[in-house]
Amino acid sequence: MAIDFSLTPELEAIRSRVRTFVDQVVRPGEQRIEGKGDAPALEGSERIEALVAMRKLAHAEGLWLPHMPTEWGGMGLSHVELAMVQAEAARSRYGPWVLNCQAPDEGNMHTLLHWGSDQQKEKYLKPLCAGRTWSCFAMTEPEVAGSDPTLIQTSGYPDGEEWVLNGHKWFISNAHRANFAILIARTEDDPDLPQAANTAFIIDLPQEGWNDVRQIETMHGATGHSEILIEDLRVHQSQMLGGRGQGHLLGQYRLGPARLAHCMRWIAQAETALDMMVERSLERFSHGSLLAEKQGIQWMIADSTMELYQSKLMVLHAAYKIDRGEDFKSEVSMAKHFVANALGRIIDRSIQVHGALGYSTDTPLADMYQHARWARFADGADEVHQMRIAQRTINAFTDSGSTAAATGNLPI
Repeated sequence: MAIDFSLTPELEAIRSRVRTFVDQVVRPGEQRIEGKGDAPALEGSERIEALVAMRKLAHAEGLWLPHMPTEWGGMGLSHVELAMVQAEAARSRYGPWVLNCQAPDEGNMHTLLHWGSDQQKEKYLKPLCAGRTWSCFAMTEPEVAGSDPTLIQTSGYPDGEEWVLNGHKWFISNAHRANFAILIARTEDDPDLPQAANTAFIIDLPQEGWNDVRQIETMHGATGHSEILIEDLRVHQSQMLGGRGQGHLLGQYRLGPARLAHCMRWIAQAETALDMMVERSLERFSHGSLLAEKQGIQWMIADSTMELYQSKLMVLHAAYKIDRGEDFKSEVSMAKHFVANALGRIIDRSIQVHGALGYSTDTPLADMYQHARWARFADGADEVHQMRIAQRTINAFTDSGSTAAATGNLPI
């Protein structure tokens, strides 16, 4: 049998090391930085020093860059192997950042590794892998639907050895502290295919013509999603990432595995919420019995358990297909849609079981719930994924008389 859901002793040891590191280093560090309890939150240089110290410890423990090849200083893990590391790391908000596998830098590292020239890798990828720089990915725009990159209005035209760029971007995560951006702009007026209109450029920051308008306040606060106005920004043609007209292809290459990496981290949050739900049900006594003994609560626990199980299986299978070099678009799309929705439902049930305590900020559930709502439109809105899933299912049946290929093409 080729199907095996167990980990080798070596990988089990890695997962154990990540869990121990998160429990003993990252979580206490997070509490100290955020000022949990009576202690005030750290600010300024003290905050930076505490964050950097955790990163140095992760590097010393050999838990640095789990998603990158060993020749770039990483752990060289496959996507299946990465799933168990991300799911452990994301049990703390700072976990992925401490291991240097956080969005959007993780996706940009993959993109530069695949599309960058030797000079671009040396200048941008190397310091990003070393944790010395930050990056952002500038694609989404306020005037057009972010889930349809063929509508991008930010444009560029050549002027000698330079390109002149103009446009408007928003919800550009990390832009306020990024050392460089990967910017997607329309460079082709009438391409044979709508998907061949855009080109990617690497923009050094700060730079004249790149204007940071504001950090957009969201339902979970101002957390670095910037609005950017681009006015006559000049960039040398050597800063083009990939070929002319390949921006859409580059974006899709980046977003596929990045969507799955989000799912890996969401699984950690969902599991945390389920653990808290069960723990609360075993501690809270009401109307003659523990909550855990009440059928209504048991149904919440059961539904959450089944959804978490489904989420894990979908992520593992999609990662398996990526590792095998197979077409994974449908599996990643289904996983992204399902896990994002399951995350919200599981956290919501956990809040319900906690009652007023869950609605307060005395537990992490309220903050988790606010962040979870973003998951349903990040990297493609639910409805777009549903449309694509339906199209692939119809095509599978049209081609073969069966929908099996659209449901994972599994051997059952």
